[in-house]
Amino acid sequence: MTTDIARAPEANGFSFENCRRNAQLVKDGFVPPKMIKTGTTIVGIIYKDGVILGADTRATEGPIVADKNCEKIHFLAKNMYCCGAGTAADTEMTTQMISSNLELHRLNTGRTVPVVAANTMLKQFLFRYQGYISAALVLGGVDNTGSYIYCIYPHGSTDKLPYATMGSGSLAAMSVFESRWKPDMDEEEGKKLVRDAIGAGVFNDLGSGSNIDLCVIRKDGAQYLRTYEEANKKGTRTLNYDYKQGTTGVLQSKVYKIDVTDECVRTLIPGTSTVESMDTA
Repeated sequence: MTTDIARAPEANGFSFENCRRNAQLVKDGFVPPKMIKTGTTIVGIIYKDGVILGADTRATEGPIVADKNCEKIHFLAKNMYCCGAGTAADTEMTTQMISSNLELHRLNTGRTVPVVAANTMLKQFLFRYQGYISAALVLGGVDNTGSYIYCIYPHGSTDKLPYATMGSGSLAAMSVFESRWKPDMDEEEGKKLVRDAIGAGVFNDLGSGSNIDLCVIRKDGAQYLRTYEEANKKGTRTLNYDYKQGTTGVLQSKVYKIDVTDECVRTLIPGTSTVESMDTA
């Protein structure tokens, strides 16, 4: 019998074995599949008592709107959430895997997982695949050391910022933040700012649209505000469009009751307290 030689474990990371084959196929005339453009607006800010994250709900496949009400704010732990832009499947599976690892970390250590630990896990995972996992993330959370917002790019680089935007509508959202964000904002003011930033992306970027979702994270827990506001409200169908020629439908009507106490109609002169009779001749 031949002895099976122990195989060396495969190296971690993305496999580039087929690069030469793919280059030869393209040289011979093979047309590779084109990249499908995606669109999103995701944001996050630090306010006085924690962190507020926001996202739109439109999922696109190039020029097609695939889903009008998808969830782009993903659960990581009780004290942190993550907004995802890029390929929807990549952001969903990446955040689910990191969420599982964070829970194992919490069970092993018996403490609240710091936000920087989630940032490290995400950046190490994405760097391993050299950008082939299309997940651009805005991580927000609160731990024992404070409130944090991180930008995590598909290649694994990260930024630590007081406010951040990502996605195809990020420039429109950033213009709102740079003109109105300030330290130590209260919660209602922060919600209004995040709502306006997502609204700027919705109305100025074709890849963003539909509703606005928010997530408020404080030291005592998180509040996920699903469909915080409908940015693009749809009209209601009347189910009856048969009108006579030369007429139109009445959308609404109001009746005002006017009491006439004198023989002549009286009017109050603007800016004065005197009443005089109006000339009706």
